[in-house]
Amino acid sequence: MKFLLTFLVLSGFTLAVDTMEGKAFLTAENSSFGNTIEGTGVDSAGDVYAVDFGNDITSAGRITGEQALLYKSDNASSLVSSMRFFVNSEGKEEAFITDAMVHRVVRLYDRDSTTGQFASSADFCKDDAMLEPNDIAIAPTYGRIFLSGMKWSTESVSGDGDLWTCDSSGTAKLLGTFYRTNGIEVSPDEKTLYLSEAINKDDEPVSNVVLAFDLDAEAGTISNKRVFVDFAQLGNTATTDVDGMRTDTEGNLYITRNGLGQVAVFSPSGELAMYITSPSIKDVANLEFGGEGGKDLYMVGMCSSDETKGCVDVYSGSAVGNAFSKLQAGGSVPGTDNGVASSESPSSESPSSTSSSSESSSSTSSSSSPPVSSAATRPTCKARAKQQR
Repeated sequence: MKFLLTFLVLSGFTLAVDTMEGKAFLTAENSSFGNTIEGTGVDSAGDVYAVDFGNDITSAGRITGEQALLYKSDNASSLVSSMRFFVNSEGKEEAFITDAMVHRVVRLYDRDSTTGQFASSADFCKDDAMLEPNDIAIAPTYGRIFLSGMKWSTESVSGDGDLWTCDSSGTAKLLGTFYRTNGIEVSPDEKTLYLSEAINKDDEPVSNVVLAFDLDAEAGTISNKRVFVDFAQLGNTATTDVDGMRTDTEGNLYITRNGLGQVAVFSPSGELAMYITSPSIKDVANLEFGGEGGKDLYMVGMCSSDETKGCVDVYSGSAVGNAFSKLQAGGSVPGTDNGVASSESPSSESPSSTSSSSESSSSTSSSSSPPVSSAATRPTCKARAKQQR
């Protein structure tokens, strides 16, 4: 692990910031992931997962331990984009998977405690009015999830991003529209929601900020919108996109900078604490804490040495991931039998809602599954956003 001291010009002042360096975990030579590896999630055992397993945008798989398939959609239109694990009120572990092109969140359940595979899957919440749900966050106390959507436009307009929430019954509700949104996270006390917002001009990003909102996780409402970080004021890096975000148990926010090969870490008050670099990754797409004790930060993205493959770097420190910690505490969802809604009938407050349908999970795939996509169709952050149209 290397340690550097970075001097950053911030609004006319010079700020000294620690820079820590990650190390290679999965390389182009041994990775089973394609170059749109994204959407990381951790389970209660500390295993970390990501999308684009087998160079297939309809699949997700395990990064840590032996690489293996976790989920494959049987819908040829699917674009699996992110995931979160959850322990329901019965102590059973489940997972939520976002499917950008089908405008839905899929629930995985009936997990085998030995193999870690899920035997069943079904739509949890769905609304055709959603922009393609790109990233997901969860307030586990109430089994409520939050979804950010995005549409890439040459000239950004309000409405290129949206924010939705689905309660524990699967009822979807629109919380607001924005310029292009992407990364999303809930603070450990479930009282703050973070959301990234970007603006394009001439087909390139010119503004990147992280917004913060006061959150009522039980009611699923937000208020007091404010700018938490403005990257135009931080090293003049507004043209570099924000992608995934995660918190540790102390409430520090870890933000991937897709294009800078680094993660920026901010205190709960919005002060820059340090940078973590990812030497093997060209564009850091997402991140998650895992491993024994939840202290290993896994960073994923396109490999620098082979742009057709997805790589993983890891940084081991003293911070414990919030998602991992919450899974150790278990689930508690008031007013539900099993921590989530029945998989047979998710509902929506929008008239465009459709009923749920079961599909295969784990290593099971249907004959309607599309062929593995070629390297030529594998988008980077910008191209993937354009694909979600």
